[in-house]
Amino acid sequence: MENNTFNSPILQLEGLKIREDSVHLVFFLFLFSYIVFMIMNLGILTIIFMEENLHQPMYVLFCNLTISDIIGSTHILPRLLSDILLPPAERLIGYYECVVQAFITHMFGTTSHTVLMVMAFDRYVAICHPLHYSTIMTRKIIVQLIVFSWGAPFVLVVILIGLTVRLNRCRTLITNPFCDNASLFKLSCESVVINNIYGLAFTVLLFATSIGCIVLTYGKITAVCLSTKNKSLNNKAVKTCSTHLVVYLIMSLSGITFIVLHRFPEYSDYRKLCAILFVIVPGSLNPIIYGLQSREIRTFLYKIFLHQKCLPCCKTKSLMKPQKD
Repeated sequence: MENNTFNSPILQLEGLKIREDSVHLVFFLFLFSYIVFMIMNLGILTIIFMEENLHQPMYVLFCNLTISDIIGSTHILPRLLSDILLPPAERLIGYYECVVQAFITHMFGTTSHTVLMVMAFDRYVAICHPLHYSTIMTRKIIVQLIVFSWGAPFVLVVILIGLTVRLNRCRTLITNPFCDNASLFKLSCESVVINNIYGLAFTVLLFATSIGCIVLTYGKITAVCLSTKNKSLNNKAVKTCSTHLVVYLIMSLSGITFIVLHRFPEYSDYRKLCAILFVIVPGSLNPIIYGLQSREIRTFLYKIFLHQKCLPCCKTKSLMKPQKD
């Protein structure tokens, strides 16, 4: 497709540059990753829904992170899988479909930060004010935190994408495996100074707020742990906060790498790889990290596996039991 069409309704995705003899290997690798990703995330959602002991604020908030991960991967990976099997000239997408994809991409990335922020607040209340936890983390507060987690990103991303949609386009090639805001406004031949300023402010605000929230809450948690000799409280704080920090660091580092590499066109292949890893890796690790540190989830899984192992034994014993005349 010619890359100099004015306001074309059809765009071309550059996609991944894969050798012809490796196409099917890469396809099945991504397909396997997506299947495992969905099994783990849908599995953790099912466990939290089924187990009453997990109907707690921390797990309710974590469900929002899992839902965000599912939305973020599902709107990107199936399309990416189909594009891998197509020649580059046939990887076409409608402009408005691309806009929707860009909106969901940034909504997913921003919501991951805000959900982790409210989860940090929940851990702060649980560890620093355990006696008042139930009175502070009421249903009303939890609903407000969830609305904030999705509402604030929605407003910020609508403005971000709105500033891009207003621009006229003179190019048609999206130099990315999927649509995002930077790839969209690079299609314009008009001035994108406003877009760059807002995009920079958006990124700084998001990272400054999330990092500030994490530092503030965990700083207070650390102060409480140092001032008390309660080993049980300290162990709980270390276990919970360490897993939370690992998830936050993985997500932040992958996101920052993707944003920085957008400024260096010569590293486009690395940027594409980082973009896909940003979608797959944090969302795949979240259920594992939180599942391993959660005693309630481990207990639930143990009961299921123990029950499955006992079924053949129970059947055998019932068959061997002598019948009375």
